[in-house]
Amino acid sequence: MTSAVQAELERVRVRARRRRQSKNWSLFLLLAGPNILLILAFIYYPLLSNMYYSTLDWRLGSSTATPVGLENYTTFFTSDSGLEVWRVTGIFTAGAVLGSMVLGLLVALVLDKKIPGTTAARTAVFSPYVLSGVGVALVWNFIFDPTRGGLSYLLGFLGVSSPEWYLDADWSLVMVVLVYVWKNLGYCAVVFLAGLQTIPRDLLEAAMIDRAGPVRRFVSVTLPLLTPTVFFLLVTNVLFSMTNAFDILRTMTPTGHGTNTIIFEIYLQSFGAYQRAGYAAAIAVVLFLTLFLVTAAQLRFVERKVHYS
Repeated sequence: MTSAVQAELERVRVRARRRRQSKNWSLFLLLAGPNILLILAFIYYPLLSNMYYSTLDWRLGSSTATPVGLENYTTFFTSDSGLEVWRVTGIFTAGAVLGSMVLGLLVALVLDKKIPGTTAARTAVFSPYVLSGVGVALVWNFIFDPTRGGLSYLLGFLGVSSPEWYLDADWSLVMVVLVYVWKNLGYCAVVFLAGLQTIPRDLLEAAMIDRAGPVRRFVSVTLPLLTPTVFFLLVTNVLFSMTNAFDILRTMTPTGHGTNTIIFEIYLQSFGAYQRAGYAAAIAVVLFLTLFLVTAAQLRFVERKVHYS
């Protein structure tokens, strides 16, 4: 075969490969293009716009804004109110995540037993998770009412006075943590239950033959095999507790008295009495970076302890 024929064949193959790549790119843009445009329009454009707004001294509704650089960030990280937001956020996140996961695991261990009524019990446990956060908060508002609430009546029956749930900042934080844990408990229980049902029964039976008690079987067999589930719930619960608790916080404590987590502080600063849209935008950027760093740290360090086999 002459070199001219070989060169022509090579050109034909190159043209065919380019046509194939062009066809693939056209199909990709046809199918993925609308989704990419939606993501750019509703995620990245607002994110970049918010970063720009965070450098402004801008009151919500005002037609003018003054560039202030990083002053909003400096104020948030150095002011007493900003430090209080971090304290409240840390306590709320730790209480919500640990409470939901520990109680969810205990409930899942009970629901994993083959006893009558487990199906109804699983439904009852998971039901609060799918309810509206506003509706849940309204019901719990009646329960926590210090004069006519069911909890006040129960404490009075036991000879204990009801705490000032809405007036005392510390008790307000405890109150919203309890409600969030109650609502999120079913989600953790169902995920843990799915993880428990994937554990090979022959391993547990082998541990029983070796005379390992229930606690030893749980620590040595069940818990290590549940680490992928624990890791998944740890990541999702941290993200959810810092971003998805707004409805409960806003409904139960409208002014943020002792419950001003970082997501609630964004609302209070922008749409509350302060109307500081630029400052709220800076807090929103801090929240985004915090979630990114927390998730990256979990993926980098916590995942090392996960057993996938």
